[in-house]
Amino acid sequence: MTPGATPPGEPAGRRREVLRVLRTSREPMTIVAIAEALGVHPNTVRFHLDSLVGDDQVEQVEPGRKGPGRPPLMFRAVRQMDRGGTRQYRLLAEILTMAFAADEDPAAKARAAGRAWGRQLDSSAEPGEAQTPDKAIGHLVEVLDQLGFAPERRRAGEHQQVGLRHCPFLELAESRTAVVCPVHLGLMQGALETSGAPVAVERLDAFVEPDLCVAHLELQEA
Repeated sequence: MTPGATPPGEPAGRRREVLRVLRTSREPMTIVAIAEALGVHPNTVRFHLDSLVGDDQVEQVEPGRKGPGRPPLMFRAVRQMDRGGTRQYRLLAEILTMAFAADEDPAAKARAAGRAWGRQLDSSAEPGEAQTPDKAIGHLVEVLDQLGFAPERRRAGEHQQVGLRHCPFLELAESRTAVVCPVHLGLMQGALETSGAPVAVERLDAFVEPDLCVAHLELQEA
């Protein structure tokens, strides 16, 4: 291993320390100055700076002084939140579902939110693109597939259905069925409304089988 190089398996925390030093400095810093602040070899700092610059978290700046000799490289942190940090989207989803659940009529509110989102999802559809029930249902299946619901077209006698074999929000749906499932119902209703076809989602039966939810479709009179 090259003297001063970053040892294999060095904690990723070292990179965060380099970024922290630059963030707390009012002025751009040299590699040597950063290394002295952390008590590490300059090669270690240089290794992590390459990654930080590549991720647009740190930028190289022109040296402020001019004089004989080659001026040292100067770096400063890009003033923004760390986009490589931890995400807590599930926590956000739990907070929002709790807020909906506290409403006087959580199912209606959740369904309305889902319907609005469903319309937005399908807002790019060309007018008249899916005017027949068959085309509209096929388009709905495509939308649900893109969202990760693993949909499948089904029939129960003369009635058409869409089975959902996967729930992208499974843990929340199991604990907050009264909120999450109406959101899914509204989403499907909103997506179909934009097609203008005479078909609608009448209801959604959740977990009719351990691995299946069923959306019941209804043909409407023109």
